[in-house]
Amino acid sequence: MKILATDLDRTLLPNGSWEGDSEAIPMFNKLTIDNDVLVIYVTGRNLALAEKAIKEYGVRYPDILCGDVGTSIRKFVNGEWQFDEGWVEHVKKASPRWDAAAIRDAVATIAAVREQEIEHLNQFKQSYYVEHEKKKQVLREVDKRVKGKYDEVIVYSFDSLDGKGLLDFLPASATKQTALEYVVDELGAQKENVVFCGDSGNDIFPLTAGFRGVLVRNADDQLVNNVQRAMNDSPGLEVYFAKGGFKGLNGYYTSGVIEGAYHYGIFSEAVAKPEAQV
Repeated sequence: MKILATDLDRTLLPNGSWEGDSEAIPMFNKLTIDNDVLVIYVTGRNLALAEKAIKEYGVRYPDILCGDVGTSIRKFVNGEWQFDEGWVEHVKKASPRWDAAAIRDAVATIAAVREQEIEHLNQFKQSYYVEHEKKKQVLREVDKRVKGKYDEVIVYSFDSLDGKGLLDFLPASATKQTALEYVVDELGAQKENVVFCGDSGNDIFPLTAGFRGVLVRNADDQLVNNVQRAMNDSPGLEVYFAKGGFKGLNGYYTSGVIEGAYHYGIFSEAVAKPEAQV
């Protein structure tokens, strides 16, 4: 079984400040189908925003969607989404102290923090916008009020397009990493046979969890540095850094995903050749 998991924004989707290759998305769609690859999107987007990305950018539907930063899992079967209730029960059992309402109350009076819109919240995801220049003060205060009390993880990332800090509180058992691990286990696959592609922020967790990693060429410098440190500490980690120049592609976004997938043998050269003209 070939399994390719990827973040969406600025990883598979060319929606950053770098110019993407126009032919990369059609190439990705064809390669995954021709090579019989099971595709998983692991994203901060909710279902509605994931659907919007699929329609706007023309990327294929995934076989499985780990959405809302891994707090929801859906399978796409016969043109319909099937919500994974087993994942919900798993998280409740694994993180019994999780309490989104209590976290909301705890951080309500922290300056420079604003709760995200209702569509970006769910029973396992409490999320905020942060004034990025005040990140250090905010995170110090968050640690005092929340850290270690709710079986939680606190994830901070930076949206370079909007200039906003993003702060997510998630159950420790419901992150991009743990959602992907759950899916892979359900599929009966091994982590070391799964490729995960990312570019920033919370992608650090699956990239350093024992999957075969890919960093697209436009990956954030902070993520690159964090992954390199993790590789120095754990020499067994496999992470490929897309460079560009492969098959005439520049290595940004979808092109970096394709480059990394070839590196690990997910895509076959024989299948990838253009069809003969009649």
